[in-house]
Amino acid sequence: MSTLTLKGPAWVTVRQYRRTLWLAGAAVVLAFAVIGGLRIWAAQHPVTTAKDGSWVAPDDGDGYLMLRWLLEYVGAAAVLLPIAVAALVAGPMVAREYESGTYQLSLTQSVSPVAWLRSKLSVATGVAFLVALAVTGIFWFGRIGVQEGWDYFWAEPGPYTTTGFTAFAHLLAAVAVGALVGQLVRRTLPAMAVTMLITGPLTLAFTAYRWSILPTERITGPLGTPLSLPEKEDLHMDSGLLTSSGARFDQTICWDQANRTPGSDTQQGLWEKVQTQCQAEHGVTTQFVDYHPESHYWPTQLIETGIVLALAALAAFAAFRVLRARHP
Repeated sequence: MSTLTLKGPAWVTVRQYRRTLWLAGAAVVLAFAVIGGLRIWAAQHPVTTAKDGSWVAPDDGDGYLMLRWLLEYVGAAAVLLPIAVAALVAGPMVAREYESGTYQLSLTQSVSPVAWLRSKLSVATGVAFLVALAVTGIFWFGRIGVQEGWDYFWAEPGPYTTTGFTAFAHLLAAVAVGALVGQLVRRTLPAMAVTMLITGPLTLAFTAYRWSILPTERITGPLGTPLSLPEKEDLHMDSGLLTSSGARFDQTICWDQANRTPGSDTQQGLWEKVQTQCQAEHGVTTQFVDYHPESHYWPTQLIETGIVLALAALAAFAAFRVLRARHP
């Protein structure tokens, strides 16, 4: 972002944090350079196929393994980026202005309180979006180099974040929450801590429960026949047994009965026999697997984005209401 294209409070904000912006840009360039070097190394020593069909890197091909390892950290950075952005907005960008009293100087320069806060949030949002785009580009730039043998999975937090648009909704929410907390706390370090305590659990909650948003699909089959997902890329969620009435059966009942049977740990086949008899006594007839097909990816992205944008709107509304209440 060039300060030559900015005016007024936005220009002042960029000037205030130009060192941080330069540092972020340098980190992005360094990451691209490292990923590019590892891609060249990995290309010189390609992975091979083992007898079981898995991919194995050669002894002198640690570049491939290091590239995979680094991409895992890039994915984690994409997930945690909103937490960092919220802390920076709440602490250095808003709370420190109140703590040091420098915000009063801005308000005496024919700048309204709303324009002052809006300029800070606009700059923070723009920079956060650019960093998110850079992280996404780094992830994909590295992943192209290891398409063969890469155990990338669309439902994992890192790939999910770097291949969709929910990350930008989370960044908007992070900026809004940071602005609200920064005005309420008005002290740099406490504001950062409070913001992280809010955005951290929120990020973890979406990571843990986003696949509960849509109902799963189910496949069933008779006992004794292994069930497999329709497609290799589908996300396994749950599996178990069903009775003839369609009710779910607790498998631990038969496991405990088999374990309590004398000789089940020494006589070959006794444990399985007892378990089969137990299942028959309880009317177990079917096994099932619940899963999310890959087609659930974009609907989940859309629903999660809508939820997060609603939270962002509420936080932004509250932030400006607090501003107007304290600076009418």
